[in-house]
Amino acid sequence: MSDEQRIRATYDQVAHKYHRELGAELDGKPLDRALLDAVAELCQDEPLVDLGCGPGHVTAYLAERHTGVTGIDLSPEMIRIARIENPGVEFRVESMLDLSAGDASWGGIIAFYSIIHLTPRQRVQAIQEMSRVLQPSGWLLLSFHINDEDFKAGDVNHLTEWFGHDVDIDGYFIDPDEITKHMDEAGMSVVASTIRQPNPDVEYPSRRCYLLGQKK
Repeated sequence: MSDEQRIRATYDQVAHKYHRELGAELDGKPLDRALLDAVAELCQDEPLVDLGCGPGHVTAYLAERHTGVTGIDLSPEMIRIARIENPGVEFRVESMLDLSAGDASWGGIIAFYSIIHLTPRQRVQAIQEMSRVLQPSGWLLLSFHINDEDFKAGDVNHLTEWFGHDVDIDGYFIDPDEITKHMDEAGMSVVASTIRQPNPDVEYPSRRCYLLGQKK
């Protein structure tokens, strides 16, 4: 089974529990909401895509603030739930490693924790692909885990159980400097970087990074 097949199978399995437990997580994350609001405003009327949208809760938040929002995810079951929960929003199944959009199609991309299951080589590929589909001066907001009490940046956490299901998936803890370098190589400048401490009341207790980049 390929890496993408394992990721898809895992998220198909956990989709319903994931939605029940995390579907309202933005209610307890004012910083996340503020960053999403900023990108929605920066993109003006240009297409905005939630890449790795899961059950669509972030997509729905964006759609209340911006026209032309689309959610994309690798998992068909996640997309099925997203369409049921948000009937007025467009969702589709695609891989971030091979997007169907043409060059310079989108004004902005939100990628919240969308790269955390990708190998280092796949992360480079994904960031290059995001840059390809962004318009000149388009915006990218990426977030990912840096470390926690058990794992440091660069470590891999192999999960065999998640949300009560047997799974086979890797979760990567990532150094912000690595992603900044890849974004620069892909033709994007990081204009803002935010690192925040864990919020164990509403999320997995990891230290997290948010990078806001703009296409050169």
